[in-house]
Amino acid sequence: MSQLITYHFTLNSPWSYLGDRRLSEMAVRHGATVVHKPTNFSLVFPETGGLPLPKRAPARKAYRLQELERWRTYLGTPLIKNPDNFPSNERNGIGMVIAAINDGLDVSDLVNAIMTALWAEDRNIGDEATLINIANAQGLDGQGLLAAGRDDAIEAQWLQNSKDALTAGVFGAPTYAIGKQLFWGQDRLEFLDRALDTSE
Repeated sequence: MSQLITYHFTLNSPWSYLGDRRLSEMAVRHGATVVHKPTNFSLVFPETGGLPLPKRAPARKAYRLQELERWRTYLGTPLIKNPDNFPSNERNGIGMVIAAINDGLDVSDLVNAIMTALWAEDRNIGDEATLINIANAQGLDGQGLLAAGRDDAIEAQWLQNSKDALTAGVFGAPTYAIGKQLFWGQDRLEFLDRALDTSE
């Protein structure tokens, strides 16, 4: 039976973006299944002591930029540290991802493409036409996913994902989980890799 990796993420997180493709590759290598759980961290942070970026101390903001530079260089991953379109309104993008999940689709490429649009190309992922084009480029029905993603039931699923995150002890993005083991941050992917090794 395939191992399950529960993946709590947000499209607006550069750390989710930096780990996203590596997570997908790791899952393939181990024959594991990634369970995508788009999570609203504006609901998680107040319950877990986190702060949104604008409210963080200047020293923490400055260090974040240093770390982004280090990881961009180390991974050789295209990354704009301060994209003009950050933060984007991610509601429609999240809606499309959840709608695609509900249709039984593998959303790995869609999620990565939306993140790449923001963090490598500085595109506005809150813009409907942009999202439709991104989804279409992945061979999906962008217009259909956008329409389906507006349903109130999708909003309820996003909320439930956030409640599930809190129940599991998640406090930051990205967080990967195998059972009750949590791995916070793309810099913990090596430990996730080891955990998958020992679980096989």
